[in-house]
Amino acid sequence: MINAAISHLAGQLNQHFRNNYHSVEDLVVVSNLVELDGSVAPHASNKLVLMLVNIEKDTLPYRTGLPQRSNDERLLVHSTPLYLNLYLMMAANFGGGNYAEALKTISNAVSFFQQHAVFDQHNSPGLDTRIEKLILDIENLKIPDLNNLWSLLGGRYLPSVFYKVRMISMDATAVIGQVPVIIDTKNQVAG
Repeated sequence: MINAAISHLAGQLNQHFRNNYHSVEDLVVVSNLVELDGSVAPHASNKLVLMLVNIEKDTLPYRTGLPQRSNDERLLVHSTPLYLNLYLMMAANFGGGNYAEALKTISNAVSFFQQHAVFDQHNSPGLDTRIEKLILDIENLKIPDLNNLWSLLGGRYLPSVFYKVRMISMDATAVIGQVPVIIDTKNQVAG
């Protein structure tokens, strides 16, 4: 599901570049900047790269799933949805004399996500049905934190922006129990 969320965001951004800037090839890729052996990822060259840099459980209280009636007049109890925050780095990996192109590309991407900060089933029909909603917020990083993050990523600083993607629900449909329905003498559900 995490892959589906990030790939969806990359796909939406690529569609935006195709529609508005007549881009023929995909400018946005989901990738690391550096391979495990330390070499530069070749498919990320001259691209806007989306990288997952952290996953955390969202601890804010959300609604719990209401029981649903099954065919045998029992109420099915579903697991509580898991909400995750995904932290994404979007970096313009344009080398050489393409620095101006890197700034233009990342500016257009930030503008797109500012105008389309929420993706759900209504405004984004291609969104995986297991995902309720994606909400993007830019996160500010202090210079020391940014330095530490780029050190962890194994690269040198590139024009980039750090996003928090909220409300990824996972496994909200798993049935964890059944409760019998109590019917009173007037044949009404009391459960």
